[in-house]
Amino acid sequence: MSDTLHKFLFDAGSSARSPVRGEIVSLAATWRQIKERHAYPEPVLRMLGELVAASTLLSANLKFNGALIMQIHGDGPVRLLVVECNADLTIRATVKLSSNEVIPDDATFTALVNAHGEGRFAITLDPRDKSQGQRPYQGIVPLEGATVAAALEGYMRRSEQLHTQLWLAADDEHANGLLLQKLPLEGGNVTTFDPDAEARAEEVWGRAVTFANTLERDELLRVDPPTLMRRLFWEETLAVYDPVPCAFRCSCTRERVAAMLVSLGEREVDETLAEMGGIHVDCEFCNKSYDFDTVDCAQLFATSNTMDGVRPPFQQRH
Repeated sequence: MSDTLHKFLFDAGSSARSPVRGEIVSLAATWRQIKERHAYPEPVLRMLGELVAASTLLSANLKFNGALIMQIHGDGPVRLLVVECNADLTIRATVKLSSNEVIPDDATFTALVNAHGEGRFAITLDPRDKSQGQRPYQGIVPLEGATVAAALEGYMRRSEQLHTQLWLAADDEHANGLLLQKLPLEGGNVTTFDPDAEARAEEVWGRAVTFANTLERDELLRVDPPTLMRRLFWEETLAVYDPVPCAFRCSCTRERVAAMLVSLGEREVDETLAEMGGIHVDCEFCNKSYDFDTVDCAQLFATSNTMDGVRPPFQQRH
């Protein structure tokens, strides 16, 4: 099965709770649909593909109906990378580049987004069911490390206090990744009846990371997840779950663009109409276009419709 995420847990013997969880994601059609909508330079595409894989790995454990949004705010040629992954593992992504920048094929992660040390990494948890008291949460940390994986590991260390390691790779055909995460032992009967649980958990974590560090980039890109899991962790007892499908989907609609125009205010919209005769909006995720004329805009403000949810970034083109 292509475009799937595979979850698994490590067994720690008599411990009542698994000390380590793992996930492997392999994206082919999803990744092609994302990258074919844009003409980014090769180093930017590789970086975006790695962030797409990482967002899918982190979104797999969302406990609410909503989205995880990863953003890298850069201070180099790449000003912004955005990946939005929903709880059902539907994904969209986009990049904003500085104007008139020439990006060499061998450009590094640091040169692209953290050239002056001012880059930032942000993760937003955006629940859809805000009527039930759920509210968005955002964590922002300085960029650390020389890769997408290192930057995300730094975020998890600073913001979530979770031992997390990632192995990410992307090329023209695939955006794939492996995640290992050491789970807290609090709760249940582990700490009460098993004083050696922490030592055993540390041992399992150490073995898992050691095995995963043998993974080659080409192996991550070319080997299917079940085979990869067996190759890396054949000495371990794993609880393996059914694979979960992943897919590209952009949530932009004419109604959501209309809500964005209403939020700008009637005066600003009227000024644009007077100057340009109409409003043309491009979705920066999927490149779909939306056009509004004077009559359309008059109807918008007459009904004053409002839309819930996260608005995707749109670009007005006059």
